[in-house]
Amino acid sequence: MNLRQIAQELGLEVRACGNALETEVQGGYASDIISDVLANARKGTLWITHQRHPNIVAAAVLRELAAIVLANRREPEEETLRKAREENVTLLVSSLPAYELAGRLHGLGLPGVKK
Repeated sequence: MNLRQIAQELGLEVRACGNALETEVQGGYASDIISDVLANARKGTLWITHQRHPNIVAAAVLRELAAIVLANRREPEEETLRKAREENVTLLVSSLPAYELAGRLHGLGLPGVKK
């Protein structure tokens, strides 16, 4: 399933579209702890978080994530948007709480990250 399909299914709003919406998503991961994401998220993962600061972009670049989704209508900080555009990182916003968002992604057939 690609980012465009996921965004349409879940009503996600695009804030930055670096990797393009045709990127295939390999799995999902939810965490607000960057060191946890760095240790466990895999290439092609869709990351659900509440964090809004620029460090989320750096983590997405290091792990080669498919996209970042901010839950609960959280909006990225301006510096985060700038960095996402510079680094070609796709940044999406959801009105859903993280728990519900993860459940809906799983319902669409997107697996969690396996260790």
